Amino acid sequence: MIEDSKRAGKVVRIGGASGFWGDSSVAAPQLVDSGQVDYLVFDYLAELTMSILAGARLKKPELGYATDFVGVAMKAVLRDVVARGIRVVSNAGGVNPEGCAAALAALAKEQGLELKIAVVTGDDVMPLLPALRASGQVQEMQSGAKLPDKVLTANAYLGALPVKAALDAGAQVVITGRCVDSAVTLGVLMHEFGWGSSDHDLLAGGSLAGHILECGCQATGGLHTDWDTVPGWANMGYPIAECHADGSFVVTKPLGTGGKVTPAVVAEQMLYEIGDPAAYLLPDVICDFTQVTLQQAGEHRVEVRGARGRAPSASYKVCATHVQGFKTSAQLTIVGFDAVAKARRTGAAIIDRTTALLDQARLGPYTATHIEVLGAESCYGPHATALHTREAVLRLTATHASREALELFAREVAPAGTSWAPGTTGAGGRSSVAPSIRQYSFLLDKAQLAPVVTIDGQVIAVAQPPGESGAAAVVPAAPSCADAATGGDGVVSDTLAVPLIRLAFGRSGDKGDTSNIGIIAREPRFLPVLRAQVTEAAVAAWLAHLVKGTVTRFEVPGIHAFNFVCTRALGGGGMASMRNDALGKGMAQILLSMPVRVPIPLLSEA
Repeated sequence: MIEDSKRAGKVVRIGGASGFWGDSSVAAPQLVDSGQVDYLVFDYLAELTMSILAGARLKKPELGYATDFVGVAMKAVLRDVVARGIRVVSNAGGVNPEGCAAALAALAKEQGLELKIAVVTGDDVMPLLPALRASGQVQEMQSGAKLPDKVLTANAYLGALPVKAALDAGAQVVITGRCVDSAVTLGVLMHEFGWGSSDHDLLAGGSLAGHILECGCQATGGLHTDWDTVPGWANMGYPIAECHADGSFVVTKPLGTGGKVTPAVVAEQMLYEIGDPAAYLLPDVICDFTQVTLQQAGEHRVEVRGARGRAPSASYKVCATHVQGFKTSAQLTIVGFDAVAKARRTGAAIIDRTTALLDQARLGPYTATHIEVLGAESCYGPHATALHTREAVLRLTATHASREALELFAREVAPAGTSWAPGTTGAGGRSSVAPSIRQYSFLLDKAQLAPVVTIDGQVIAVAQPPGESGAAAVVPAAPSCADAATGGDGVVSDTLAVPLIRLAFGRSGDKGDTSNIGIIAREPRFLPVLRAQVTEAAVAAWLAHLVKGTVTRFEVPGIHAFNFVCTRALGGGGMASMRNDALGKGMAQILLSMPVRVPIPLLSEA
């Protein structure tokens, strides 16, 4: 009982020091200097990052990890981390966690420091691919396609148990390969609070804390819909989660830093890239966030409660990457009268000319081409209004099975500077040609992998609970909140058309070729209007120029929100997409421009 009482009053403070490989170097020093953290967690890995790391390791066997973790972040804070007893968990290991650990150990030795480092391995699925391919049973999760012949990387998203095991063994720094982004935080909380694999509600709360931290400043005002209300951009605070044994936590940031932490800010990040909020699938738990509540608990402090969980499935998600031909993108700037029309005609001329040249050279046609005019609201499709801008950027993208064909394409862009439209400039050098890397995701029985922790020469096997077959089935949505003020249909006779942004906050992100758009009511009283008018059909119609698959709406009553999952929405997904907005970061902004009709009395209420 005494131990339970101590645990109940305990607060574990975790700072999110990186949202991706390339995040600001100010994060780790800011969090360490604040004196407000017990742990630092770093998230570096995306699917494209794994391919880049695999290529780096092929050239130099000692590479294959996120070098910024050692050479920038830890170099700046290692002395203070050791002196203050701060512990660190990072997935910077990429495809070579051992190499990352060796580099960090060398840095510690150089600085005269003792450092206990643990390495998590076991996510690499490449050795299993021949047998999986021979079985013929592997299918891509979205398209159903068979496993490609030539795969660059294949890594399973491991969970939090290896991180917990490493911390239990006394590691001050834990370096993993591929794991789900939130696992670096959940592993810390399982270690600190003694949570077990069957404590599903607690695991869901810890996973939500990790999800809020995993994208850095997106939890402290970064990308906020009301961006102009967020102060101190140059000194943005990175997020801190103050976590409790009951699975609740408070989101905050270092004192004196820029940004802001409010329920709206945290809600945007909560919905970011989660798909069905009642069934967010993770290796350790299936999370239900529909009843989560967010309460302001002081300046720049938001209390988060109410996550629920159930047993995970028996499978890991595996993300593989493979090469499918080559890709290049080129840009020109067009200035002056009729800039948009001039840019479009220039793009068409380049494609037509090079298509003829490819035919002459017997190189075959392009596999795909894409013309965008940036500055003309190309991504808005039929809703674009900036057709008369006097400065536009022509962006041309092409793919082809042959590198030679795209090198020909690249040579024919600069001639536009003297051949066609007046005001053509900004060609720069020739665009580079690179392999077109595609993502391939599939499910793998957890029993086929054996994660291990290596620390001080000791190898610790980590048993993953098998999960439950069929556990990924969708939980029925919670009942909708009762409509009010408008009688439930969201429209009365005396209405005014306003853009959706007047009524809601929004944020969007990607999962492969799927776009996830979270829409949060600015006030609960607006929810009936959103429910009645921002429907699956309305969203599908408004985004029809981008979304070629289905639109599914999920309600999140706890935060007065909806989550829209749009399939076949990103032109093939981040690595394959030819769009400028390959990750769908602008999708919420486009949706927020959709007009909705609002009862005038509702707008005028205080």
